[in-house]
Amino acid sequence: MTSSATSAPRAYPEPSAVLELLKPITWFPPMWAYACGVVSSGAPILPNARVAITGVLLAGPLVCAMSQAINDWHDRFVDAINEPNRPIPSGRVPGRWGLYVAGIWTLLSLMVAATLGRWVMIAAVVGLLLAWAYSAPPLRLKRNGWLGNAACGLSYESLAWITGAAAMLGGALPSAPTVTLALLYGVGAHGIMTLNDFKSIKGDAQMGVNSVPVLLGPRRAALAASVIMAAPQVVVIGLLVAWGQPIPAALVCAFLLGQGMMMAKFIAAPVEKALWYSGFGVPLYVFGMMASAFALRFAGM
Repeated sequence: MTSSATSAPRAYPEPSAVLELLKPITWFPPMWAYACGVVSSGAPILPNARVAITGVLLAGPLVCAMSQAINDWHDRFVDAINEPNRPIPSGRVPGRWGLYVAGIWTLLSLMVAATLGRWVMIAAVVGLLLAWAYSAPPLRLKRNGWLGNAACGLSYESLAWITGAAAMLGGALPSAPTVTLALLYGVGAHGIMTLNDFKSIKGDAQMGVNSVPVLLGPRRAALAASVIMAAPQVVVIGLLVAWGQPIPAALVCAFLLGQGMMMAKFIAAPVEKALWYSGFGVPLYVFGMMASAFALRFAGM
């Protein structure tokens, strides 16, 4: 075999590279948010197990995975600078296969959503449109960190939560408290999205992607992300107390105090500690989400 043959580009992607492109580690937030909607709906879970399980899979391995594929496709030139070993710039997902995978997963998402009723289908369409708008021209919302992170936070957390509740209620609109908490946690997720941007400051700046760290600088961006994550949780605590749920309120408060201690270290060394905070601080945020969901269930709201 000649050396030119051995170095010839691949015609098809490696299966492991496709899985890496779909980023399973990112599926957790929308899956968890949908599960929060399932819990907060107050509907019996076991009789609706198909709706609950299928919706969780739709939120994560389908819609969220599609968003990762289309994002990597349109970020391939930035990734060639920041992370050249990722599937597309490394050639492990060759040619236009990144775009093809995003298209296939979009169709699969719509097919599964159609089995869960009108509201889930509408939510899936909205989520898919936001995913394409976030990454793809002409909108490419991620060019502006404030807009792009807002789209992600509201899609990954608020939309998934509200959709889970609506699906469990047979298409009925969720209660006002459910929608309120879903929106608050979606706003806070804006800060979580900012955590992902610290690792790519150099490439983003070169390619004109105005992430929050690029716009504000690392330290001010870390402070902004921390405030954006913390403020909605403070409101949630107040609402839970007002709704007669002191134990869940105390739990969310404890989770927030834990985050606060880690936020101080993150703000002091943003670039070095962003990934660390994602691994240890964000779980406390999502634990608070579930505690809030159970509060609504216990209160019958």
